[in-house]
Amino acid sequence: MNRAIIASASAALIAAAGAGLVLAGAQEPPARAITMITRAAADEARAPIYFQHPDGRPSYSLTPRKTPDGRDYRAVPAGADLSFDQDAAAETSAASVGGTDRKIKYYRNPMGLPDTSPTPKQDSMGMDYIPVYEGEDSDDGSVKLSPGKIQRTGVKSEPAAPRVIRSMIHAPGTVQLDERRVSVIAMRAESYLQKVAGVTTGSHVAKGEPLMEVYSPAISSAAAEYISTINSKAISGDATYGRGSRQRLMNLDVPDAAIAAMERSRTVPIGIEWTSPRDGIVLERNAVEGARAQPGDVLFRIADHTLVWAIIDFAERDMGMLLVGQPATVKARGFPGRAFTGKINVIYPQINKETRTGRLRIELANPDLVLIHDMYVDAEIDIGSPAPVLTIPESAVMDTGRRQAVFVDKGEGRFEPREVKLGHRGDGYVEVREGLSEGEPVVISANFLIDAESNLKAALKGFADGAQQ
Repeated sequence: MNRAIIASASAALIAAAGAGLVLAGAQEPPARAITMITRAAADEARAPIYFQHPDGRPSYSLTPRKTPDGRDYRAVPAGADLSFDQDAAAETSAASVGGTDRKIKYYRNPMGLPDTSPTPKQDSMGMDYIPVYEGEDSDDGSVKLSPGKIQRTGVKSEPAAPRVIRSMIHAPGTVQLDERRVSVIAMRAESYLQKVAGVTTGSHVAKGEPLMEVYSPAISSAAAEYISTINSKAISGDATYGRGSRQRLMNLDVPDAAIAAMERSRTVPIGIEWTSPRDGIVLERNAVEGARAQPGDVLFRIADHTLVWAIIDFAERDMGMLLVGQPATVKARGFPGRAFTGKINVIYPQINKETRTGRLRIELANPDLVLIHDMYVDAEIDIGSPAPVLTIPESAVMDTGRRQAVFVDKGEGRFEPREVKLGHRGDGYVEVREGLSEGEPVVISANFLIDAESNLKAALKGFADGAQQ
């Protein structure tokens, strides 16, 4: 619009000067008049039409202005003003290179509205419609942008290349006891607890450490029978004699140390010393001194914590990417900064119908016993492939939910939309299984603007075809 005002003013000055010269006798115009007109037009072209931030930021003003740090806004004259119409002008000039003009197919609305015209026209704001040449709206599905638009929108491309993707699954879980390392101490005959050791729930006991002293009529009777057979065997010299009496004591779960003590002393003790069958932590202590214990009553429960399980809940969608033997790293929330490594030992064949999650088990070594059961942990499972795969940046993918597509940079401002099949994701990249070849450049930024342009051109082409028909 400013250019139009300048041109109108110059034409008016030239016309006025010409009229004056005709009235003066059709003499040649004086040089001073021509110089004044040219200088006025040049001054008008250099006059600022607005002011912009000195750093080029999108901050403008119609009057002179200063930044907060005292710098003046930069004056922008009419000749330096940039507009999207320059793209159309550049395309028009490029169409005439070499003296061969391309045929204009139709004109489209400069504001992007779905309105076309077979002849040049202006919109309600006085802006010229933009010509669309044959070949620009090709039927191959590609999108063509001018160099000006590519530069302004910040379109960038990156070639598809093979990379090793580190893909991790992050899932929560809890620490549980190894079911194979839990022992229960219970009597197999009616017994009386004469003494109970000072161990309590949470105490660490060693294998063979005394827990209690028990008197049982059934055990005493079996012990007397065994001692009698030992004495008889010594007289008869038969090595197999009395083997059944010893088995009876073993069936009553008498500790081996107590049986060995009987064999040495050749006497029947009143109380039998009961010891711990393994190293571990006392989880349960129900033994009370002087109490009677019925067969099957649990008196102690002892668990070995040197090897524990991490039971991890993972999302149902990740089940296809998990395999037994995959390495995993477990971090306890109670010990930040410390990691425990292990491998997937079991993937349970069931899904929780309420939470839609599955479960897996990771065995963890726990030599210093810092991991205790029911502790919260977070697991990181590496599901990436160690072999390189064809990848592109995640920002290049336009995901519609059912389909994934990218824009392939074909050069000279042309971009081809292409559907792709994706795989693992990680480290900002995604695996491409189908749709791309190594080295093909894809748009990684401003691809949504290209998508908008392609949708616009498709709509305009539909309107233009309808008008022609």
